[in-house]
Amino acid sequence: MQAKAVAKTIRIAPRKARMVLDLIRGKEVGEAIAILKLTNKRTSPVVEKLVHSAVANAEHNYDMDVENLFISEAYADEGPTLKRFRPRAQGRATKINKHTSHITIVVSEVAEEAVQETTEEAETEENA
Repeated sequence: MQAKAVAKTIRIAPRKARMVLDLIRGKEVGEAIAILKLTNKRTSPVVEKLVHSAVANAEHNYDMDVENLFISEAYADEGPTLKRFRPRAQGRATKINKHTSHITIVVSEVAEEAVQETTEEAETEENA
């Protein structure tokens, strides 16, 4: 079971958004939010808000357990490019492209078997 959240036409270049998304892909939701709070990038608050939205969608629409959610997919596609012009020397003008992104976060529930295995491994490490 999966739940997702999409933010469209965000005024951040997709290349810069992907740097932040690479940090959280595959992580548990709590860990991902902690990483985003400490990441000093302009994309971080947008992605954090999107993660919260995906978790809320999972909880409300699909009755998923919030404690067992992890980020299964996180990607940034290119949105429409805003084309602007800047005056230059000798009466010329140069084109400036302002890129936008469509950012998607997909959260999935960890299988119960995997949760049991990780708790068993943790217990054996503590006992050793």
